[in-house]
Amino acid sequence: MIEVENLCFTYPNGKDVLYDVHLKVQDGEFIAVMGENGAGKTTLIRHFNGLLKPTTGRVLVDGIDTKKSSVASLARIVGLVFQNPDHQLFCETVKDEVAFSLKNFGYPEEIVERRVRGILETLDLTSYMDSSPFMLSGGERKRVALASVLVWNPKHVVLDEPTIGQDYQQKDRLRNFILQLNTQGKTVIVVTHDVEFIAECKPRVVVLSRGRIVGDGPAVDILTDESLVNKASLVRPQIAKLMSSLSDTGLPANVIDLFTARTVLATELKRA
Repeated sequence: MIEVENLCFTYPNGKDVLYDVHLKVQDGEFIAVMGENGAGKTTLIRHFNGLLKPTTGRVLVDGIDTKKSSVASLARIVGLVFQNPDHQLFCETVKDEVAFSLKNFGYPEEIVERRVRGILETLDLTSYMDSSPFMLSGGERKRVALASVLVWNPKHVVLDEPTIGQDYQQKDRLRNFILQLNTQGKTVIVVTHDVEFIAECKPRVVVLSRGRIVGDGPAVDILTDESLVNKASLVRPQIAKLMSSLSDTGLPANVIDLFTARTVLATELKRA
């Protein structure tokens, strides 16, 4: 479990970012953190592995107070992938980049080799194994950064804007992979502006605005709440807009994903 209690955070330059944040993330939950630019989303998740320490309040990860623990020890529990992959890539080849953490943790060479090949295949990176990560596209570097964290199998996975730079096919692959991780019991926390991606995944959604949590609930409730969406400078998914416009015909307005919309429309057509 990750527990955030009365969290306030001020940067060294005096800028206040988080105000009295309370949040509980249960083991095995899938949560999306959403909100406008500058709402404090990235600042919040960087408290989960100790990169930032609370100004006041506290953050507990599996009962460990992050103020009293090092980033190195928390990294074994919480894997954080930055929004900008260039902030965490430094090796000469993709293979070395992905293998680095396992070698650093002291894993035997045969396990390193097996895990590296497995995660590269999963994220469609095998053909870039011997390439420099800095010669890849932004989306490809993002997947390398993701692979370099997921390879050591952290209990909690935190992804900051994972869909940036990904085409539709890669987004779909990423969505299925994240859902598979969650099904396997991992806690997954995603920071994103991508409402269409969240509409398909349907996690619990936590909405931040100006450093405070202003919404917390199932994706279908959050993304169809027009006042909340406007308050947090989000947009409703296209399917949600369509179904809302058809609600006066008797169709449900609280539909956010294409699969459910197709099912609803097919049922209504059969009745007609």
